[in-house]
Amino acid sequence: MKNCVSIELKKNQIIVKIFDEAKEKEIIECLEEKMEELKKLYKDEKTPILVTGKILTNEQMEEVEKLIYNKIQVNIEFDSPKVLGLHGIKKTFNKEIESSNTKFHRGSLRSGQRIEFDGSVVVLGDVNGGAEVIAGDNIVVLGILRGLAHAGAKGNKKAIIAASSIEVPQIRISNIVKEMEKEEEPTIKNYAYVENDSIILE
Repeated sequence: MKNCVSIELKKNQIIVKIFDEAKEKEIIECLEEKMEELKKLYKDEKTPILVTGKILTNEQMEEVEKLIYNKIQVNIEFDSPKVLGLHGIKKTFNKEIESSNTKFHRGSLRSGQRIEFDGSVVVLGDVNGGAEVIAGDNIVVLGILRGLAHAGAKGNKKAIIAASSIEVPQIRISNIVKEMEKEEEPTIKNYAYVENDSIILE
């Protein structure tokens, strides 16, 4: 994709739009080629730059910001959420999760501990009550999940949550929240996914 970035001046800000299909290397190469165009639009005005379109990871946002700021010392904003979680979601996106980056945590998570990662998270132990795991993609717990789990936290509804046993009062995937029902005869649930905008537990 040669032309994966578009630039235009709107009201009091410059819009830099990155196409959803663009890969990281293509984004940087295209931005480098368009820096002269960006500088001409910017001129001497203190016009902020908004980077929109494709949802970027924190690392990608830092790389884009560094590239622009090295050429133009200007306030740069992103419409990609910098903080994971329900309140950080601005729009829903779909992507292949099979190739997502994965963070491994050795041991159990105690109450008060928190893991937050752009890709998938694998916990080699339990997630106890009061602990939190927030992932941009999948969450896999080799032990028992009793704490907060929020998969697909940037809007990925293809994300899943898996554990040897899911024993939480509430579970979250993307912007969907499911309150767990108390069953008279509890059955072990170890897999959660989204279907028709509802979280299914199996």
